[in-house]
Amino acid sequence: AWWRDQRTAALVRALRLRGLPDALVYGSTSGVYGDCGGARVNETRTVRPDTPRSHRRVDAERAVRWFGRSTGVRASILRIPGIYAPDREGGTPRQRLQRGTPVLRREDDVYTSHIHADDLARACIAALFRGRPQRIVHASDDTELRMGDYIDLAADLYGMPRPPRVAREEAERQLPLQLLSFMGESRRLDNTRLKRELRVRLAHPTVHTGLRENAG
Repeated sequence: AWWRDQRTAALVRALRLRGLPDALVYGSTSGVYGDCGGARVNETRTVRPDTPRSHRRVDAERAVRWFGRSTGVRASILRIPGIYAPDREGGTPRQRLQRGTPVLRREDDVYTSHIHADDLARACIAALFRGRPQRIVHASDDTELRMGDYIDLAADLYGMPRPPRVAREEAERQLPLQLLSFMGESRRLDNTRLKRELRVRLAHPTVHTGLRENAG
């Protein structure tokens, strides 16, 4: 079926056959929530995936949690938003700015969440050692920005022109479907579990400091 994640199913089968690990951390996506209308969401919110990719992640999460429950392996799931990495090719909006890709006007814009790649790595390691059994945690920083404001911030830091703002109807005519899918979902992730349970101290609490790294 199109919504099944066959790779994760194969992984848990292999782990059962070849020897169980002490812990397993699965990197999922915050896209499993679908559009939340800009609401602040925590890990107890019911999932409502809107895309085939998100449906597969929901299926993968179920497989991982069942694997943990049925074997005693401590399985953790990190729901991950937009990852950025200023020291890596394509890790920031720089290329998007160079192309002049439009962003939505403010009244149509969506909230997006972010995590610096180095902080995500810290979260993965913390989950391996401190994650509670079958627990879901948002691997997200403290940023609360609309997508267009995030791109504008990057433009200002890099000394590049801000992109044009367009109405949603115009964006639907101009932009590829994959990009539009991100522009159709608005939510703000609560990262309380990341800090309290996994005890992660973010090196880059917001994109304002994280994007500045190697901004020149």
